[in-house]
Amino acid sequence: MKKQTESERRIIRCAIYTRKSTEEGLDQEFNSLDAQREAGENFIASQSQEGWKVISTRYDDGGYSGGNVDRPAMKRLLEDIAAGKIDCVVVYKVDRLSRSLLDFSKIMETFDNHGVSFVSVTQQFNTTHSMGRLTLNILLSFAQFEREIIGERIRDKIAAQRRRGKWAGGIPVLGYDVDRSGPSPKLVVNADEAAKVRRIFGLYLEMESMTPVVEELDRRGWCLKSWKTKSGKTRGGKPFDKSSLHTMLTNQTYIGRIKHKTQTFKGEHTPIIDQKLFDDVAAMMRSHARGGGNHLVNKYQALLKGLIYCPACNYSMVHNVARRRSKVYRYYTCVTAIKRGRKYCPSPSLPAADIEAAVVDQIRCIADDPGLRRDVLEQSSKRCEAELAELNTQRTQLTQRLNHQHEQMKDVSNSTDAGSGDSERLAALHQEVAGIIESLEIVNGEIERLTAEQIDERDVNAAFADFGNVWNELNTREKSAVLTLLISRIEFDADESSLSISMHPAGIKTFSAEATEQHQETNS
Repeated sequence: MKKQTESERRIIRCAIYTRKSTEEGLDQEFNSLDAQREAGENFIASQSQEGWKVISTRYDDGGYSGGNVDRPAMKRLLEDIAAGKIDCVVVYKVDRLSRSLLDFSKIMETFDNHGVSFVSVTQQFNTTHSMGRLTLNILLSFAQFEREIIGERIRDKIAAQRRRGKWAGGIPVLGYDVDRSGPSPKLVVNADEAAKVRRIFGLYLEMESMTPVVEELDRRGWCLKSWKTKSGKTRGGKPFDKSSLHTMLTNQTYIGRIKHKTQTFKGEHTPIIDQKLFDDVAAMMRSHARGGGNHLVNKYQALLKGLIYCPACNYSMVHNVARRRSKVYRYYTCVTAIKRGRKYCPSPSLPAADIEAAVVDQIRCIADDPGLRRDVLEQSSKRCEAELAELNTQRTQLTQRLNHQHEQMKDVSNSTDAGSGDSERLAALHQEVAGIIESLEIVNGEIERLTAEQIDERDVNAAFADFGNVWNELNTREKSAVLTLLISRIEFDADESSLSISMHPAGIKTFSAEATEQHQETNS
């Protein structure tokens, strides 16, 4: 009778710890955590004669990996153990507590220090004996091995998917949406965002520096990709900075490639950017990274910095110097030859003074020759027309989508059996219409800007009318600024001894306006 009284007085306070690695299924009425707890409660009930009692506090970690102890419920459990509130910890399986042998050893040491026993419902053993501790360590070693094998399988699966050109998940990028209607997710082009991406690449080539592009994107209100998680939380949508812009301009997803570690593979998705545009941007970024940008002071007076390209490699030719005794020799050399060696680039280094003089002479020829001025006008007009054609296509597609959404709104509004589902559908349609209208405003703004930048014969004539006299009055910095304003690209073919110069339409327009204004001030 005395022993029974002592047994009744000895209460073992049992805490049930549950864990699930993912959040999948946790929103169900009876989920995995509930099942684990029920198994623990049943086991404790079977030991009620020994004085085992379940404490009311729940220690449930839903959506947390067993690879570490950075889990809220685990931290509360250890705090309550340290406070002397728990005598025994019950789990469904050993790996619910931890899958790491090192972490498990530390947890068991904490249990021992506070006199707390440990029980697994499906793997019964006593941790107070050496055999039970050995069995526990063996089980845990297999649990850790299983975890590592699962990790390897996941990594192998991702690698296999990317080798086949499939999108294997990750953060969505501007220009693409994720289509999850099939057996595996796919990237599909978002027409509105794709137009922005192309324009951003073009802006970098025009402005030749990260900072002004970021400022322009901020002025236009363009942000990074915004998306929703499975739980409905909104992510992304932040303004661009230099880091995110660099990430976009170097992302090979835009040219239809999928990257895995250091390799890239042809993707299943449609490219947004053509290879030449991507390479032009990459070449400019490399040249600026080496030279510190096109707008820095250059003590060697390089007029064509950031403008001249190697026709063989399609990379920028950077300005460099060589000293022999007291003389300094200036050259423009292909980036490929500098980085990889002369054998990788057939183009020779160009004497800087000679090529600069040749470019200025050709601009003088354009100024003096009406036929060459007409060629410049035709080249600029074709470039603007191509960009306008693309924007007009975007506008047509957006207008068609807008009309379609309006028709759907009419059908829902005229429905005879309206219910709560119709109200939700109308709200979704209103939101889609608002997005399309916003995209239309952006496209229309771009069309207006390009239309305003279109040049005619008067602009070309005004820009080059007095080029010779104006050029002679400028200092080196001003000359460099004028060439950067007028010229978008220079190529010199050494085999043909030919010089090709592509002009900036917007630059010609600006230079024309400044020349006209100066002419009016002189005559007034």
